[in-house]
Amino acid sequence: MVDEKKIEEAVKLLLEGMGEDISREGLKDTPRRVARMYAETLSGMDEDAADHLCRTFSTDSGDMVLERDITFFSTCEHHLMPFFGKVHVAYIPDGKVAGLSKLARTVEVYAKRLQMQERMTGQIADALMKELGCKGACVMVEAEHTCMTMRGVKKPGSSTATIAMRGVFCEDPSLEQRFYALLGKNR
Repeated sequence: MVDEKKIEEAVKLLLEGMGEDISREGLKDTPRRVARMYAETLSGMDEDAADHLCRTFSTDSGDMVLERDITFFSTCEHHLMPFFGKVHVAYIPDGKVAGLSKLARTVEVYAKRLQMQERMTGQIADALMKELGCKGACVMVEAEHTCMTMRGVKKPGSSTATIAMRGVFCEDPSLEQRFYALLGKNR
């Protein structure tokens, strides 16, 4: 759970460390605002994807379910800077499907944590496999990392893609190809 009081104190120290006057008008409420911002953007730390994926519907279909272009915002655990982009989620049901909004909520659970893109990609795929009991899952994340675009190497517009495949997606290359085709990606 996010401790807003500790964050406020840390932000005060940070501002003082930068040589700022924390009593000046523009900064008076900054520690409180930053603490509230972190409480919101890191709210996934207190959530479990199972809470969203437990509401399912029966199905006889074994066809791929794909939700693409789920926008997300996350925070890099290495620099505490934002990274953001799109998540594409696919799975092969085995008797049950989740509501489409539940897939987006699952992305949010993992995005709203101090995170690494590579880990988040796998966490989403693992949650689908565990909670839906599906035959396979494939998750692709495409993101821009501000720790790379506005500092360090400074390469704005560059993006990183990660993919996690589980179950039948690992066993059947045609499923992977179909996933990419539905995304309009050549592979």
